[in-house]
This record gives sequence, C-alpha cells and structure tokens, in this order.
Amino acid sequence: MVKIHFPFWEILLISFLISLGLFLLYSSISTSPSPTIPLPSPTLSPPLSQFPSLSPTPHDTLETATVGRIVDGDTIELTDGRKVRYIGIDTPESKDPRSPVECFGQKASEKNAELVLDKEITMEKDISDKDSFGRLLRYVFVGDVFINDYLVRQGYAQISIYPPDVKYQDEFLASQQEARENNRGLWKECTNS
Repeated sequence: MVKIHFPFWEILLISFLISLGLFLLYSSISTSPSPTIPLPSPTLSPPLSQFPSLSPTPHDTLETATVGRIVDGDTIELTDGRKVRYIGIDTPESKDPRSPVECFGQKASEKNAELVLDKEITMEKDISDKDSFGRLLRYVFVGDVFINDYLVRQGYAQISIYPPDVKYQDEFLASQQEARENNRGLWKECTNS
C-alpha cells in the first residue's frame, strides 16, 4: 500500500480553502432576501409624530446646519454650499442628467423638500465622511424625526447599505419591510421596486 504524504502547508491551505468556500456558500444563502408578497392596504400618510423616532447619538459626530436647496430625494445642499447625501437609503432618480426620471422620483424629492427645506437639521456622521462625489455622508434629523428612516418607512426610499456605514441598518430594514407590507409609496406605484 502506498502512502501519500502532504506537506503541512498544503494541508493547511486545503483546509483554509474548504473553510472559505463553506463560509461564502453559507453567507450567500443566509443573506438572500425572502420573497414577500405585499398586502393591499390604505396608503394614507400618518403624521410624523406617529412614527418611532431615533435620536442622534450625542457625541462629536453631530453638526447642525440649515438646508438651502433640495438636490433630489436623498441629497440636499446646505446654505453654506456643502452637499449632503443621506446614509443608508436611495430614492428613485429625479434629476440625474444621465438617466430618465424614475418612478416615484419626483414625489420623493417633493417629500424631502417638505421635510427639510429651509429647516435647521442635525447631521450625524457614521464612519465615512464623504462619498466619491465629495458629498458629506450623514444621517439627518429634524427635531426628533429621523429623515432617512422616515423616507424608507413611508416608501419614498429603499435601503442602500454600504459598509462601514451601517449604524442604523436594522432600523432601515424594519422600516422597508413595513413599507412593503403596507404597500406604501413606491411599493404601490412602481411595479419593479
């Protein structure tokens, strides 16, 4: 009988590759979204006070500013000229010159204006400071209303998580599920959402 001897490093490498393969397989299975069927329900927008509010964490990553202009449903310009992109969410495009206006894009922009235009906001930084376009990446609050979460919960936005900025991802996931189940906003009006 012939015995085959593998050097220790080959056994270690093979074990590592098998473990990595199993990890990747398990990760892709466990992160697959479960299919959901939206249930029809009334789509009246409750007042802001009926939504759970999250308060920004009091620490040195908070800043207040005034909103001077709405760029679109998930981006604003402050009165000092800086642009802010809301972390963790994505609204349909309404002003991108490279693409057509998407379903519910204009309504998302209008709701964003209603919520923040000409108002003092509190911005909370997560890990990243700016995106590749030079916009500040922030969670935005007006009083005790968490704007990012409100837009998702009402169906004006979908979640769009980019690690390492994941502080409120669980809240956003729950809000999106609620919006889908209640057939709110883009979940009702846009068939491909």
